Amino acid sequence: MTHRPVPHPKRAAIVLTALLAAGATGCGIGTTGPVRAGAPASGVPRPGDGASTVRLYFAGPYGTRPVTRSTDAPLAPQQALDLLLDGPTTAERERGLTTHVAPEIAGRLTATASDGAVDVVVPVQVSTGGLDVAAVNQLVCTAAHAEVPGGLPADEVDVRIHENGTRSTPSWTLRCGAGGNATPVTTPVTG
Repeated sequence: MTHRPVPHPKRAAIVLTALLAAGATGCGIGTTGPVRAGAPASGVPRPGDGASTVRLYFAGPYGTRPVTRSTDAPLAPQQALDLLLDGPTTAERERGLTTHVAPEIAGRLTATASDGAVDVVVPVQVSTGGLDVAAVNQLVCTAAHAEVPGGLPADEVDVRIHENGTRSTPSWTLRCGAGGNATPVTTPVTG
């Protein structure tokens, strides 16, 4: 018959306490409480949803944010911008989203799509404060994510902004970059 030594009760209590302490500290849960990590996820369609969607860009506390709305069919840039001009829904406003695109330009803002590009005519002069950076981001990214002929990804669609309500003014070309920011398209200088 083998005889096992019986652990000392004090030693057993010390070992149990050490194991519990190691388990509590090793689980990765800090004692600091909740920590803000940024805006909630947005713009992600549900898997398996067969309906068409449109992506609109609104201003939020952490920059320009996309929202995805269901539609009956893919929308052209003009249709997407018309939805943008209607502003965020109640649920989107509750998430902190707003618009910097003034609703009074509705009906005077036009968007025409061509192969890989969208011409957006705004009734104001952007450079004198008619539209701020957030508004330009909203317009460019919403237009680029609409149904544009040519099949290019949204970040390769050229969005040409024409000021003062006419296409005869020189335009400046932008693309929707990462994070919903409009970036100028520069052409290399050849010499």
